[in-house]
Amino acid sequence: MGLLTPLAVRIGAISWMPRLLPQVVWTDKRLQSLTRGRVSILDVAGLPNLTLTVPGRKSGVPRSTPLLCVPHDGGWLVAGSYFGDPKMPMWVRNLRAADPTSGTVTATMGGRTVTVAARELDGEARAEAWQAMLRTWPNYALYEQRTDRTIPVFHLTPLAASNAA
Repeated sequence: MGLLTPLAVRIGAISWMPRLLPQVVWTDKRLQSLTRGRVSILDVAGLPNLTLTVPGRKSGVPRSTPLLCVPHDGGWLVAGSYFGDPKMPMWVRNLRAADPTSGTVTATMGGRTVTVAARELDGEARAEAWQAMLRTWPNYALYEQRTDRTIPVFHLTPLAASNAA
């Protein structure tokens, strides 16, 4: 955790944050572009993060989304929380539709990109992962209260022959 993490947790708990998400993502993508993927808004906040790139389920065009992540079992956990908004994030739909053997799903951290396999967790595995995620970002509990949908949790694992750039 970084110096600004407590402030980020407070900001992340604001009920109207989902309305600002498009602007936050736009700003974060510009910051990452300027720093060649080495710095993100979540880095500034002292939080672990990655940029997930998944082909669009209809277009096939790669779509990149900055996400908070939690290191876990040799990979990373990510949640489709969208700050507790009732809408499912588009990246979740794209990830669910992606062929796990295609090698088209990547995660970029600190300017390093790796190809990943994504597995959606359920049952006991999801419950265990959810607890790990709450330790990193307690606002997930708040987001869960805000929405009627089950927030999906994915475990991203680097593929062995992964050296995408």
